[in-house]
Amino acid sequence: QVQLVESGGGLVQPGGSLRLSCAASGFTYDQYNIFWARQAPGKERERVSCISSRDVGRYYQDSVKGRFTISRDNVKNTVYLQMNSLKPEDTAVYYCNGRQYATNYWGNGTLVTVSS
Repeated sequence: QVQLVESGGGLVQPGGSLRLSCAASGFTYDQYNIFWARQAPGKERERVSCISSRDVGRYYQDSVKGRFTISRDNVKNTVYLQMNSLKPEDTAVYYCNGRQYATNYWGNGTLVTVSS
């Protein structure tokens, strides 16, 4: 059974940090590019960051460059998103997405709330 399970979300004050984790199972995880996407209330889902299958390339949306860092551990089948200097506009449900050609897996998301 394919699973992507996100964790690490929560409530944090502006300027704070969180580290999200995405644990994968049930598929050849190390052959997949992994994305983090987010969806804020009333807005469309957007891609935040991506890491290639063998970590030869990383992508960041302009709004998170310099603040977020994506990484992966192909032994633990886990992808991380370190989020620093968080802003209220980072508030959203964050989703993990595994992609290989036409195959596309999604987790159920973890809520990040940035508020004082």
